[in-house]
Amino acid sequence: MATAKTPRTSARRPRRGRAIALVLAALLIAALIAFWTPLNGYAITGASYGARVACSCHFVGGRSIGDCKKDFESGMELVTLSADDAAKTVTARFPLLASQTARLMPGEGCRLEPWKD
Repeated sequence: MATAKTPRTSARRPRRGRAIALVLAALLIAALIAFWTPLNGYAITGASYGARVACSCHFVGGRSIGDCKKDFESGMELVTLSADDAAKTVTARFPLLASQTARLMPGEGCRLEPWKD
């Protein structure tokens, strides 16, 4: 009985898939390096804006944090909020890039906390 030889194309497919994955990963890393400065700037700006607006909304306006998110501009869907009612602060976070906290100051309203260098 003769057995038919099967082509070795199945062994090539995983290698081709790995090569494509490596090229895509390299392109993604290159894009992050090229656009890091503007991306980081937008993240810091979005977190700062979110913290300040949500702090005023929550502590001055008396609304819930979830309701305060309605006041955000379009494009700020990734910004998350957390409130500390005891400390009278709201922290806004842009995933993996930025975090900013605003505090209610008596007689002054909400103010962003200084950035840490």
